[in-house]
Amino acid sequence: MRQIVIIGGGAAGIMAAVAAAREGAQVTVLEHKDRIAKKILATGNGRCNFTNTVQTPECYRSENPEFPWGIIRQFDMQQTVAFFLELGIYSKNRNGYLYPNSDQASSVVDVLLMELERLRIHILTETEAVGIEPVRHGFRIHTNKKPVSADAVILACGSKASPVTGSDGSGYALAKQLRHRMIPVLPALVQLRCKEKYYRSVAGVRVQGEVSIYADGEFLAKDCGELQLVNYGISGIPVFQVSRYAARSLYEKKHVTAVLNFMPDFEPGAFAAFLQRRIAQRPEKALGEFLVGLFHKKLCDLWLKLGGFDRGKKVRLMSDLEIKKLASLIQHFQTDVTETNSFEQAQICCGGVDTREVHPGTLESYLVPGVYFAGEILDVDGLCGGYNLQWAWSSGAVAGREAARATY
Repeated sequence: MRQIVIIGGGAAGIMAAVAAAREGAQVTVLEHKDRIAKKILATGNGRCNFTNTVQTPECYRSENPEFPWGIIRQFDMQQTVAFFLELGIYSKNRNGYLYPNSDQASSVVDVLLMELERLRIHILTETEAVGIEPVRHGFRIHTNKKPVSADAVILACGSKASPVTGSDGSGYALAKQLRHRMIPVLPALVQLRCKEKYYRSVAGVRVQGEVSIYADGEFLAKDCGELQLVNYGISGIPVFQVSRYAARSLYEKKHVTAVLNFMPDFEPGAFAAFLQRRIAQRPEKALGEFLVGLFHKKLCDLWLKLGGFDRGKKVRLMSDLEIKKLASLIQHFQTDVTETNSFEQAQICCGGVDTREVHPGTLESYLVPGVYFAGEILDVDGLCGGYNLQWAWSSGAVAGREAARATY
């Protein structure tokens, strides 16, 4: 019976264990925390958004852009849903975001633990792998306890995001021991810290809008949705979606700016015309009253202050130039991004093991045959919305299956 050792007991590691065991392998999972699946419990605000019905190659990012989709296609969203339905999870669809019907991440963890037990998969907790030594016909994995032998090893150690759950980046050292190149690991799906001090005055405001990221004046990415303004900068799902581009550009010492559009439904000229019509309806209003009903009062006060407007001025006295200036402040609000929040606040990382050194069909190392990779340790990161868990399920399923089927 083929002996498979999986380093890491997160989503990818658990899926790899199940896939390998179903192929007839004897599987051992090494987990350095006191229990497995801790990060799954925190996903989806405790509800576990475990996949998404909208699946395209653009949902997954990497320095090797074609790589992720080839793995996703081998174990796709439909197979993920069927897998969890078999284990007992009936899914609930919220605008494409799939959750367990129980709305409890613990349900996902519970059924996975039941399957691990059913398949007699050996779990060694508080066991940290410190080295992987290729030996005749396999590997010896050195741990903080006794060595473990294997015919094949799957590295599913996670990234550096949310280290309290066990993702502390320790797997990167193992990959480097095996001579694998690393794409610089940076926080992603994370808040952005900005230079300006005025964010304290608008902290707590939530508003529908669009955020665009530029580096040295070059447009990189944009996203729409609910923006959240915090005392140090910007947050919310749209900011998370573009944060990897800001993180990479900051790492490269580029000047990063975010442009916020608080009225993305209008083209710039159309929005200025809308403001003109609003003035015509109530020309006697003071400028301090003019935007009431359109935007949060804290935002209105900030725009008027930054634009140097007289709050008491009657709107009928505003010039076309002043109207265009106000419209620009609202639709093209530029802010300097100085850094991301830390790995502790990040949901995921960009960067990791360079996928150009990993077989695109099997996830086996090109450098050390018999070593496989799965999950966040690889240079693959997905959008917010269940995509990073889908990457974990897909890559875990492929790595586990292929490691168990290998004949050398």
